[in-house]
Amino acid sequence: MTSKSLASGILRAIGILILVALSLYIIYQVSTVIVYLIISIIFTLIASPVVKFLKGKLKFKNTLAVATTLFIFILILVGFILLFVPLIINQVDKLSLLDINSLKQNYTTILEELTTYFSKYNINLSKIFDSSSMVKSIDFNFVPNLINGIINVLGNFSVGLVSVIFITFFLLKDKAYYFKSFKSLLPNSNKEKIVDSVRKSNALLSRYFIGLMLQLFIVFILYLVVLLVFGVDNAFIIALLCAILNIIPYVGPIISTILAALLTMISNIQGDFSTEIIPTTIYVVIGFMLVQFIDNNFSQPIIFSKSTDSHPLQIFLVILMAGYLFGITGMIVAVPMYTVLKVIAKEFFPENTFVKLITKSN
Repeated sequence: MTSKSLASGILRAIGILILVALSLYIIYQVSTVIVYLIISIIFTLIASPVVKFLKGKLKFKNTLAVATTLFIFILILVGFILLFVPLIINQVDKLSLLDINSLKQNYTTILEELTTYFSKYNINLSKIFDSSSMVKSIDFNFVPNLINGIINVLGNFSVGLVSVIFITFFLLKDKAYYFKSFKSLLPNSNKEKIVDSVRKSNALLSRYFIGLMLQLFIVFILYLVVLLVFGVDNAFIIALLCAILNIIPYVGPIISTILAALLTMISNIQGDFSTEIIPTTIYVVIGFMLVQFIDNNFSQPIIFSKSTDSHPLQIFLVILMAGYLFGITGMIVAVPMYTVLKVIAKEFFPENTFVKLITKSN
């Protein structure tokens, strides 16, 4: 190897590194736009069946079908805002104005009461945790900071909403054009296989995201009913947060139950611990476990199995492995990513034994 070729190789490597660094910097700078685009693609997948129905059954023109679909979505969103957001803002304002010292005192009181309560049954909680050190290790300022952060996000919501609607409109309206352009870039040797993979993935992901929205709504309503029945303060916002946590498979429901139990005890701190706080908290936990039983045995099998044509065991293992490899983010995106990869594998390697096994109809 000559010195000239070595220098050329070094310069090429440096150039590639600079190009990669520049690309990552640009992606970072336009990350908000990328988020808008991803959300728009998800909305496009959800809205596509509605557009298809309007064009096929009601004979709407393409532009009219897209405009009507987005108008329906906007009406639903406006209705949700008019119905729920004032209540959310009212409860969020209350939570954002929490007195941190009072919250710490409530937390300490809860631990002391728990220690006293379980000591009656010869269970010494003081050996399990040191309440004073636990209080010192927790920064309760995260509560109002988190809530205020949510308020700020809602303040910028209008800009994001307009951007997402605008992008979604053109993705739906010119879907055929974008698909044709994408198709023209594909190599002729594998063009049909790639096109079929995209179409099948699009159909399955549309079913998945629609089902996921329905699942979260059902869980939210059931959580809200449980909290309202037992008179928990800030029931709406707690139910909403717990329902959103259900996006995280398997782990989310556990976190939701723990969060609901803690907030239930803190919100009822003025009541008698043995006769009011403990029974109410137990009832809420039982109610949440019942909701999760309904969700795990009815909602999730329909969404994760039927909508993606995958066996429940496959879904469980995929989510588990994604969680170990990529954490919570991996668990959230595991099912849609697995669905796409499975479609591609079936299209390109239909005779492979492993592919046949994982793509076998349930």
